[in-house]
Amino acid sequence: MGFFELFKKRAPEEPPPAAPAPKAPEQEDIAVYSHMRVEVTAMDGQLLFVAKLMSPRGTTAELHQYSEAEMPPEAGTEPLHVRIRGYHDHLRKAVYMEGVITPQPKHIWHVDGLTVARVGNDRAFFRLDTNLDASVTKFSGRNAGEKPCKMLNISVGGARISAEQQYWEGDKLLLTVKLLEDRDPSIMYCKVLRVIEKEGGPYEYGCQFLELNEADQDKITENIFTAQRKSRSVSK
Repeated sequence: MGFFELFKKRAPEEPPPAAPAPKAPEQEDIAVYSHMRVEVTAMDGQLLFVAKLMSPRGTTAELHQYSEAEMPPEAGTEPLHVRIRGYHDHLRKAVYMEGVITPQPKHIWHVDGLTVARVGNDRAFFRLDTNLDASVTKFSGRNAGEKPCKMLNISVGGARISAEQQYWEGDKLLLTVKLLEDRDPSIMYCKVLRVIEKEGGPYEYGCQFLELNEADQDKITENIFTAQRKSRSVSK
């Protein structure tokens, strides 16, 4: 056996290629939450204001307050660590965030260090229990006309009402209710999605709002959060 043949047999094999390094987990794209209506609270749970989440990118965003009257003096002018939670209509998910806010001119707050803590199905917080006097109007078909009802709860997406009058799934109604004493009545076009028959009592209907533009949704959201804030202050 020649020298070179012997060397070929004894030469060490080349080591296998190194496994590729694991990819770092990608950060969630928070741009999907743009224009989401949110409630901003201090870390101790104190409600500061309600706003719309604008221009989320990376770990920054802006919060545009709904009204000047809600500018919280306790927030001061220094950066403040807060919790931000809202409900994403398209995803049908509750979104919980944290970040550090700093006040800007024109009732805008800059957010740094914005992170998504969790996303869940718990929509109850974004629904306001009411039991308010209201009315529903059906324009044609069986039981047409304006009738009194009770609005049991409301969210940005719909309401639950109670009425002696019978309606059916798919019926379209005009719901009129005054959510707050110092506000104009809200008028919402809606469709009956569920009918709940109560033994010995009035019917209950789960209704979905139709044809609400962004301004209408903002108005309902502001009224819901305002009513929640007043309820909390009374209970303290």
